[in-house]
Amino acid sequence: MAGSLDGVVVADFSRVLAGPYCTMLLADLGAEVIKVEGPGGDDTRHWVPPVTADGVGTYYLSMNRNKRSIALDLVNTDDNTVARKLAARADVFIHNFKPGGLDRFGLSYPDVRARNPRTIYCSISGFGSGAGAALPGYDLLVQAVSGLMSLTGSPDGPPFRAGVAVFDVIAGLHATVGILAALKHRDATGEGQHIEIDLLSSAMSALVNQTSAYVAGGVVPHRMGNAHLSLYPYEPMPTGDGELIICVGNDRQFRRFTEVIGAPGLADDERFATNQARNHNREALRPSLEARLAQKSAQDWFPLLTAAGVPCGPINDVRGGVELAQSLGLDPVVPIDGVPTVRNPIKMSATPANYRYAPPDLDEQGAEIRNWLG
Repeated sequence: MAGSLDGVVVADFSRVLAGPYCTMLLADLGAEVIKVEGPGGDDTRHWVPPVTADGVGTYYLSMNRNKRSIALDLVNTDDNTVARKLAARADVFIHNFKPGGLDRFGLSYPDVRARNPRTIYCSISGFGSGAGAALPGYDLLVQAVSGLMSLTGSPDGPPFRAGVAVFDVIAGLHATVGILAALKHRDATGEGQHIEIDLLSSAMSALVNQTSAYVAGGVVPHRMGNAHLSLYPYEPMPTGDGELIICVGNDRQFRRFTEVIGAPGLADDERFATNQARNHNREALRPSLEARLAQKSAQDWFPLLTAAGVPCGPINDVRGGVELAQSLGLDPVVPIDGVPTVRNPIKMSATPANYRYAPPDLDEQGAEIRNWLG
């Protein structure tokens, strides 16, 4: 079945996470992505453990399916010629070199545009092409300087990073949106353009209500652990075995919650009957809730409360998360030539994601691509 982006050629000069995640999404939707790697390959090929049974790093596998690989040393004259030919043939050129890093190879935006004005050229950096151009774009660094780490962790404990390179992923998503918009613009005008994505700006956008609290209200948010400022109970709560996330968003849900745990009188107590009252008296309410929840395990409470319309869930490890998605029929795992990968989350009725190629070995299609370029 044809993909939405069939016929779109992407020259992918990016590496590690933000760029490759973007180009994998484009490839899933039908684009022909040519992954250009230096002689040693993408850095993530060497980020191990963990590895598969065949010894391949799982980090690399996570964002490089549906691509074809060619190894090019841009310092080498012949390889540089191949790179320029590829840029001239591409509909999309994407990289995450430091700003100005491709200028000496004749692969800057003006260079590529001069050979192909229709090219959509996407640059991903850590801190933009202005005063922050020289700063290295590592996700952990951006989590720190953006303010995210100041919001993550216990109020009386140290700041923590998120458990995944969240701003790399979000920057990759922003790059994908920008590229799709630029393709639409090119369809209308015939003109390509330069898209600039930086991790810090992506972080400012992704912090949504937290950055808004400061820029619109002058309030500097702070760590609250797993508690919610405005809702209770809305946090992990101990049970007879394991913690259970409880997300009571209104008074109706609280009444259902108390009925299931066998304490319906709590919903009639004026101290707890409304969300505002529960917030004010949460420390008085907490022991009663915990005493009832201690009678069953988190796994036992989960289906009972869910059936009653009370949002809740156990705190799974990653295996538990994958198994839950499988049990819900979401089909999270897609094998390609025996390599398990995580399904593209975008479901489309007419042009669904297509899983054509397993993540390639270094330079696996190098000869084929060189022949195609002539």
